[in-house]
Amino acid sequence: MVQSNRLPSLPHGVPADARHEVANALHSAALRLLRRARAADVTMDLDGPRASALSVLVFGGAMPIGRLAAVEQVSAPAITKTVTALEEAGLVRRTRSGADRRVVMVAATAKGRALLERGRAARVRAVADLLAELSDADLRTLRRAATLIARALSADPASLGARTD
Repeated sequence: MVQSNRLPSLPHGVPADARHEVANALHSAALRLLRRARAADVTMDLDGPRASALSVLVFGGAMPIGRLAAVEQVSAPAITKTVTALEEAGLVRRTRSGADRRVVMVAATAKGRALLERGRAARVRAVADLLAELSDADLRTLRRAATLIARALSADPASLGARTD
């Protein structure tokens, strides 16, 4: 399937101003970029929800299972199923909190961190391949854009503060 580099028009009801035009372009490009990068995930042998949860734990650190559910925007039963699958694969471990024995903490294991790093490296290589023909100036522009987006996400309380590099 050949994709054009033409951007979709703004959705109905969205203001036609510069901010929304850029948001539309970023949204479209981010979705296509994620699809391309996700193709490299075959090396991890994890479905999207498991890869995402493992990423949160590797880059965000150990956390209560309820917080992981909130970050992943899923229900408690859904995150329990995901964590159970990751635990059975030896990629995460569950422990009781030392401060409150009712709280179940989830942390990535060394095996989980290694698997995620291999997958992340494959994704970065896939994205780098897309950038191979860009000029140094274009690469600097994209680097600046990525920095600005990361800064905005870090300041957004809706992001729940979890990095998922």
